[in-house]
Amino acid sequence: MRAVVIHAPKDLRIDSYPDPAPGPGEVRVRIANGGICGSDLHYYHHGGFGVVRIQQPMALGHEIAGVVAEVGDGVTSVKAGTRVAVNPSKPCGQCLHCQEGMRNQCLDMRFLGSAMRFPHVQGGFREFITVDATQAVPISDKLSLAEAAVAEPLAVCLHAGKQAGPLLGKRVLITGCGPIGALMILVSRFGGASEIVVTDVADAPLAVARKLGATHAINVATDAAALDPWRAGKGVFDTLFEASGNQAALRTALDVLRPGATLVQLGLGGEMTLPINSIVAKELQLRGTFRFDPEFELAVRLMGEGLIDVKPLITATMPFENAVAAFELASDRSQSMKVQLTF
Repeated sequence: MRAVVIHAPKDLRIDSYPDPAPGPGEVRVRIANGGICGSDLHYYHHGGFGVVRIQQPMALGHEIAGVVAEVGDGVTSVKAGTRVAVNPSKPCGQCLHCQEGMRNQCLDMRFLGSAMRFPHVQGGFREFITVDATQAVPISDKLSLAEAAVAEPLAVCLHAGKQAGPLLGKRVLITGCGPIGALMILVSRFGGASEIVVTDVADAPLAVARKLGATHAINVATDAAALDPWRAGKGVFDTLFEASGNQAALRTALDVLRPGATLVQLGLGGEMTLPINSIVAKELQLRGTFRFDPEFELAVRLMGEGLIDVKPLITATMPFENAVAAFELASDRSQSMKVQLTF
């Protein structure tokens, strides 16, 4: 079979890849759609992120969905022909954190399309993939495979929402409106937020934010004073989802958070200098959020029941043979939100 493989920065190729038959407890899935994630773009442009670097050719992709083509011995959860979203996480189930119920913190995690371990865990941008049957989550007949491929980033945002606590009636600020910030709008709406304000430095993603139901979508690059109405007193927002990874965005947001507000950091942009005095004086609750666990199945269910609609996020779909062009398009925030490959 063929796969989309990164060899070095800007060296993305369509390579021939092994296509193993499923063993006991495994399924072979014919991939239909795969979404290009920010981490995929980091591998494409820089060969990695932070201290993580590719050390061998690696198939990219972890936002994938398709149709079960074959099942191994003992598999009863799905059968050939079942349409599924593929959960890219495979925790060991045995380590301390798995036993504690924090499987997203697994000490021996195998996450599709990740160079964090060596040999790397090959990703899902390929015509077929063989995974553990537990990773193949059946989807509703009403859900398209394109939507199902958004289950992974939606799960990330559902986990972030869980970290924030109840959102019912809360005023929410989202800084950064890439795919994760956009999905946080949907999660905040689903959680019952009374007001959702989104900021970014580009107009195109803010236009998508409005379509998704943001109360206000503000370009802070062209209107630095636009957040002033929310500075009343010591600030009014109950919850911040920081999705830009930009220190300036975080610093500005602290001024409009009310005392006791919760700050959930999603964006990864490198090390930040935190304004500790503000965090201490306003008794802010700073929380991290990392990947997901049961939220993947929840994401599939919420989309399947029509409770969360991710279709407006999918701004372009291209055949995987045109992967380089698709990655370049996905890198242009003025033209795209979520670019998917078809296989």
